Amino acid sequence: MQILFVGDVVGSVGRDAISYYLPKLKKKYRPQVTIVNGENSASGRGITEKIYKKFLQDGADVVTLGNHAWDNRQIFEFIGKAKKMVRPANFPDATTPGQGMVFVKVNQVELAVINLQARSFMVALDDPFAKMDELLVEAHARTPLVFVDFHGETTSEKLAMSWYLDGKVSAVIGTHTHVQTNDARILPQGTAHLTDVGMTGPYDGILGMQKEAVIDKFRTALPHRFEVVTEGREQLSYCVIEIDDKTGKAKKIEAAVINADHPFRE
Repeated sequence: MQILFVGDVVGSVGRDAISYYLPKLKKKYRPQVTIVNGENSASGRGITEKIYKKFLQDGADVVTLGNHAWDNRQIFEFIGKAKKMVRPANFPDATTPGQGMVFVKVNQVELAVINLQARSFMVALDDPFAKMDELLVEAHARTPLVFVDFHGETTSEKLAMSWYLDGKVSAVIGTHTHVQTNDARILPQGTAHLTDVGMTGPYDGILGMQKEAVIDKFRTALPHRFEVVTEGREQLSYCVIEIDDKTGKAKKIEAAVINADHPFRE
């Protein structure tokens, strides 16, 4: 199985990049499953039903989320019926709508897609390691192919999760920090790892936000309101993972970015 995963989509610039490049990437790599992280897709904060459906129309099979999942209140109106959307599974089950794991069937093979949120420098949620142990029982009862989007702030926690799950899942790919890391690899027991897949959105902002306010905050230490960049050059960050259908082990992982300095090649 070939999986295409596109990193955090930020605002309208990111959405336009998805509409333009995702069909081209699918033609180039021929993935069986395409996953898009959309937690910043509505003006940089949250997601709407219209955006979710547009991602599916553009070619996504699953949309993952993260710590900004709830920033756009409209999500509470549709997440219960969004069967191809996953939010971090370690939010408390009793009080959180939506699902933390979804299964995608391709011919006679299933892929489990799991979304988790880290805890270092983030909201104190349920233990993602313990939650992963729980979800693996359900996932492995159906398939050895398991993909994890681990949404976290620190490189160490994301690396720790990958090493903890080495040999138990097919891939652990980090999201949230919006800068693609240069450490794509396959761990010794067959789990593909990438600390952060990066961002899809404005190329000339700072993590998708307008530069001036971010710079001023660092210069003055005073609070500033960050606004998403709404026009200009775009970038798209992604990785492609090849998985053995029988064992669930990763065979190959490739990470790449598309931007003005790294143009797309057919």
